[in-house]
Amino acid sequence: MASQEIETLAAALARLPGLGPRSARRAVLWLVKRRESALPALLEALATVGEALVECNTCGNVDTTNPCGICADPRRDGKGLCVVEDVADLWALDRAKLFTGKYHVLGGKLSALDGIRPEDLNIASLLSRVEEGGIDEVVLAMNATLEGQTTAHYLAERLEGFPVRITQLAHGLPVGGELDYLDEGTLAQALRARRPLG
Repeated sequence: MASQEIETLAAALARLPGLGPRSARRAVLWLVKRRESALPALLEALATVGEALVECNTCGNVDTTNPCGICADPRRDGKGLCVVEDVADLWALDRAKLFTGKYHVLGGKLSALDGIRPEDLNIASLLSRVEEGGIDEVVLAMNATLEGQTTAHYLAERLEGFPVRITQLAHGLPVGGELDYLDEGTLAQALRARRPLG
């Protein structure tokens, strides 16, 4: 058995997404073995980030500056606005470097079961940004879940009166996916979104 302090550290790490109790213990052992080099660097990075993190007043991204690096970047195309559910979605899309516009983080998705209503999300600030003008296209990049699609439909209705093109991410077959391994919902979406060849 490890000491209470080590168990406490392992338990804290196990609460992180993607780390279970066994992975957390392995991470703690790795840190213990490299405590002179890795541990101080990790502690310093955690302290620095803990002090410097802020939420961007414009888009809702998390960064060390406000406005965030994306909103402040003059090379970004301000005519395109991609709406995502949370910061993790923004980071994933931006990592792909396929969207050159700006983002808006809702802070969640509509969910009657969880009691999340439109006023609980950053929808008012989204509408304000679109109302200011200069945006030609709003991309609704919601997750392909029932709640995500409900949120996308609600936003599309709210944005109808603005002179913007409203688009949504395509859903369907993943690249490299085999039909017999896909669920019925994915197959149905792929059939509905079929397009002419050539």
